[in-house]
Amino acid sequence: MDKKPPLSSFCFCTSTRNGSIISGLLAIILSIITIVIIFTTRVAFKTIFLDLDTNIVKIILVINLAMTILISTLMIVGVLKRNHYIMMPWVVMGIMIAIGLLVSVIYTAVVFFIDGYVHSGVLWLVFGLICCVILTYFWCVVYSEFTVLSQENERGRYNKQPYRR
Repeated sequence: MDKKPPLSSFCFCTSTRNGSIISGLLAIILSIITIVIIFTTRVAFKTIFLDLDTNIVKIILVINLAMTILISTLMIVGVLKRNHYIMMPWVVMGIMIAIGLLVSVIYTAVVFFIDGYVHSGVLWLVFGLICCVILTYFWCVVYSEFTVLSQENERGRYNKQPYRR
């Protein structure tokens, strides 16, 4: 029996296919913007567990963002070529980033609260959780398209129409 995808459309107005392409393009654009910000601002980046030099943390972030660009490009190619295998790295990476973002938002908000910056902590928590929800929604859109394409590939592309709600 086929598994139903979590979503049948993107923003109630277009297909999960289009939503997946939009998700990939947004990830690429946001990664490029973040790389530019990392190199053009003087922000002291820190890690939660290790005490690393700020420049090393910047290099690690840029490498991660470059990988995001590569994996998002692969996901877009997978959607266009209707190949769920090419989409798989993005599906795995997307949920890992959502969990990492959630942990980072909560940790940073707690640090703000402990240091006495209550307003900053509240703002960080509210906007960070909104970003987590948006990221999780985009992941669900891509996962839905991934599910449709994997079922399509299992039964043969031309045997049946893919499941759509």
